[in-house]
Amino acid sequence: MKNLKIATAQFENRSGDKEYNLSVMEQIAGAAAAEGAKAIAFHECSVTGYTFARHLSKEQMLELSEPIPGGASLERLRQIAEKHDIAVLAGLFEKDDDEKLYKAYVCIDKNGLVARYRKLHPFINPYLSPGNEYCVFDLYGWKCGILICYDNNVVENVRATALLGAQVIFMPHVTMCTPSPRPGAGFVDPVLWENRVNDPTSLRLEFDGPKGRMWLMKWLPSRAWDNGIYVVFSNPIGMDDDQLKNGCSMIIDPHGDILAECRKLDNDFVTATLVPEKLTQAGGHRYTKARRPELYRDIIGQPNVSEQKVVWLHKQGE
Repeated sequence: MKNLKIATAQFENRSGDKEYNLSVMEQIAGAAAAEGAKAIAFHECSVTGYTFARHLSKEQMLELSEPIPGGASLERLRQIAEKHDIAVLAGLFEKDDDEKLYKAYVCIDKNGLVARYRKLHPFINPYLSPGNEYCVFDLYGWKCGILICYDNNVVENVRATALLGAQVIFMPHVTMCTPSPRPGAGFVDPVLWENRVNDPTSLRLEFDGPKGRMWLMKWLPSRAWDNGIYVVFSNPIGMDDDQLKNGCSMIIDPHGDILAECRKLDNDFVTATLVPEKLTQAGGHRYTKARRPELYRDIIGQPNVSEQKVVWLHKQGE
């Protein structure tokens, strides 16, 4: 397995404007390829936009969505990949032959579809169906996985994908700067974005504080550390419908260290080189080998019902 240079990106998408979003993605992909990147990751629903979908009917969602494979946006992504000799990872809404809707993320190279993943824990629109499969695929000799946004907050999903062989997990998001029971969470005023040239400091304080990056740092590096994997995080910046997002797209190594991060208050990308040696040097590699599944196999597999825990404890004599 050889070193692999990859990129992650952030940009301000337009709701429902696939042509515009794909044009920006092509520009960024071309620039990343010129720096030697062999793959570039964009955010969740980067092709379509995301937050505006909370208002859409099923008919509107079906019109926005595309079949995978076979959709026009996938062909455009394939053309971008071929033109710039770079694999492109991007998100969009998918519809199948039975008109079921999914939140999808794809990896496309010059030959077409390499991998397709459906979000396991979708929301934003009530007509979305959850995916039911993990995804691990080969990219330039590296085993890669995909988990979309909230999927990564359920730690079992990350561990399962790593146990299936993933050495790199792409984690596309549309996150941060939204209300939550978490202390310090909340929206960031769009006026700060509009005034970012004159007053970048006020915006950066909001973006990097508990509403944004500070929360991300509570958990994202630990996903890489615990599992001994590379994490490729991507997130939009700017206005996504009526909500402001703070970017911070980054690449994290198996030690939990940030190798590269987008810090511009604008469209941006960064690159980093993945080296195979870190996969076995990392603590997560040792922790995974030290697992004793017989101790917790039945616990982790229990349904999410509090009574189940009571029954299990009773059987253990506690």
